[in-house]
Amino acid sequence: MRSFNSSSSSPPIVASPSAFSTLANPTDLENNSTQFGSLSSTPTVPPTQPLVVVVSGPSGVGKDAVIRRLQEKRQDLHFVVTATSRPMRPGEVDGVDYFFVSREQFEDWINEGQLLEHAVVYGEYKGIPKQQVDEALSRGTDVILRVDVQGAKTMRKILPGLLTIFLVAESEAELVERLISRKTETAEKMAVRVKTARDEMARVKEFDYVVVNRDGAMEETVEQIEAILIAEKARVDRRCFGKDINNSSTLSM
Repeated sequence: MRSFNSSSSSPPIVASPSAFSTLANPTDLENNSTQFGSLSSTPTVPPTQPLVVVVSGPSGVGKDAVIRRLQEKRQDLHFVVTATSRPMRPGEVDGVDYFFVSREQFEDWINEGQLLEHAVVYGEYKGIPKQQVDEALSRGTDVILRVDVQGAKTMRKILPGLLTIFLVAESEAELVERLISRKTETAEKMAVRVKTARDEMARVKEFDYVVVNRDGAMEETVEQIEAILIAEKARVDRRCFGKDINNSSTLSM
């Protein structure tokens, strides 16, 4: 784009009024339809399909805290509440942090096909209620899921276009410190969690993004996740070109 420098000796270029003489009124689209052809008022690009986002990572990395903060900032997202058979920890709320159910109830849900995905994690059931996800996608709402690494692998097979984010601590030593500070496991159980964390870290390349949740920097972590969501929503391949968004955004199970 050319600009005029007031200190230049050359005069500015001014378009002749005759250049627009063929237009009845440049701002009158109806009267100038013969000049431009038929003009569509529909959006230039189709809408973005709703995202299904998995946030995963080793135990103790801060997934729950990060997701809670994301919930506070983003009312436009649907955060799926995971079901589990493990006991509640201090400060947790049933129906908010998890749906806490008995093993018998969980097994009934498995047999009834009510779970999108489920697994045994540290000896307890965890699973994703299918209805929550389907209803959110039907509304065109982006969905956030908290799923372990094993579950993320299963989800990739079920949901095409799944977006996966792997959350990590800055170091293994920092992760162990967080596990110790929770005071919820015996030394034996903690050793199992550390071994599992190492196994899960070895699979980080299976994920689309990795975000480091540094100690004391949760806001930065949440901002990075928000930036990922914005970038993914702008991708051309997530637009519904030639697709029916109502049919492409629900589960086929």
